[in-house]
Amino acid sequence: MSSQPRKIAILGSTGSIGRSTLDVVRHSGGKLEVVALAANRSVDELCRQAAEFAPRFVIVADAESARNCDWSALPAGTELLVGERAVERVAADPAVDVVVAAVVGSAGLVGTWAAVKAGKTIALANKETLVMAGPQVMRLAAETGAKILPVDSEHSAVFQLLEARGGPAVGGARSSPPLSACTSARPDLCRIILTASGGPFRSWTRSEMERATVADALAHPTWQMGQKITIDSATMMNKALEIIEARWLFDLSPEQIDVVVHPQSIVHSLVEFVDGSVVAQLSPPDMKLPIQYALTWPERCDSPAKKLDLASRLRLDFEPPDEDRFPALALGKEVAAAGGTAGAVLNAANEAAVAGFLAEELSFVEIVPACRSVLEAHPFSPQPTLDELLELDAWARQEISRWICA
Repeated sequence: MSSQPRKIAILGSTGSIGRSTLDVVRHSGGKLEVVALAANRSVDELCRQAAEFAPRFVIVADAESARNCDWSALPAGTELLVGERAVERVAADPAVDVVVAAVVGSAGLVGTWAAVKAGKTIALANKETLVMAGPQVMRLAAETGAKILPVDSEHSAVFQLLEARGGPAVGGARSSPPLSACTSARPDLCRIILTASGGPFRSWTRSEMERATVADALAHPTWQMGQKITIDSATMMNKALEIIEARWLFDLSPEQIDVVVHPQSIVHSLVEFVDGSVVAQLSPPDMKLPIQYALTWPERCDSPAKKLDLASRLRLDFEPPDEDRFPALALGKEVAAAGGTAGAVLNAANEAAVAGFLAEELSFVEIVPACRSVLEAHPFSPQPTLDELLELDAWARQEISRWICA
């Protein structure tokens, strides 16, 4: 890395990815510097983070939350900004080298879009951005030179595996973003295989899942995550969204993306080449590793992430997913094939349905059928504008509300 610290803006700094990112910064020995921290409502934690890292900007997206906090203790030189437009401004600020896009859900699209438009390097932890607007975002990145580096452990694994196989280089350092790792440039690539833990209900029967409580669904066996993504793991909707994300990020056909259940969460993804060779990326389930790789790419540095002890007894199990009990997978493949407005509608419907389940207004097994119902009812468009996608996002949420009340 350069002798100058890499300056990062963390959009969603109070969430699980944001907190892990700050752990990586602490461990970096000054190689990484926080210049902006952004949150929606968690202002108390945001203040504590600002006191430690003294960023140039602190952003609160929710204006009411910003009014309900005493900001007098902010470090000297730290500027408070309020509102979604402030997120866009900071994401495009010349002082920022890397934008960590870690805002949960569709709300993360605005900041990510601004960063891509400004030609930034984006450490993408918000899969919904590419689920909603994959073709538009990747096309804009190609125009502006923005680099989109995946933080999801599965997509980071694929990226690392493709990088390890070689690619365009400048000055001895690899400089190609995932956009260049597409199938048209990789005729040796057969398919990628995303691994899934199986979530808390991997061995539950359908009748048992019908009685699942919120507490049951939040009891993930291997990962510590926020509530929304933990419920997505329980339905395997997270894997459906990852199929869609991978389709656009790596320019794959849906037929080139498979899923296998791997309960230990040690193998994060596999890549199969045309000669039948399969290579895998392994590490303990710790998000700090893919976060750091996105922040320091193309270089590797010592990491605070847990290390894999191959000298200990290690078991790796793989099994096919049960698409009858987890119908979200088929839905994800359909949406990846359809493109257009389908991803935005599925994502919004799922966010609203998960919120309904967490509020105990919807049963666990109703989440995916509700999403399918809204998806099938929506006015599909093959080449939507960003405004159309945002309009359909709002429409799908309203439709889920009606579905719940019906």
